[in-house]
Amino acid sequence: MVIRSALIAASLIIAAPLLAACDDDGPAEQAGEKVDNAINDSNDTMEEAGESMDNAMDDMHDGMEDATGNQ
Repeated sequence: MVIRSALIAASLIIAAPLLAACDDDGPAEQAGEKVDNAINDSNDTMEEAGESMDNAMDDMHDGMEDATGNQ
């Protein structure tokens, strides 16, 4: 959970200058938008991976409790 938050924060810090790109619709703007989209996709993927890891850990914890009889 902490790693996921740190990665999202780092991505946003890196993306901040790109999000404030010039107002032109030229090649630089298009490239900036592609980078923004890639960062957003990466953030979404990292968040989904983190949620999957959280769910897997919960499942493992529940399985261990069931196997050992501890609640």
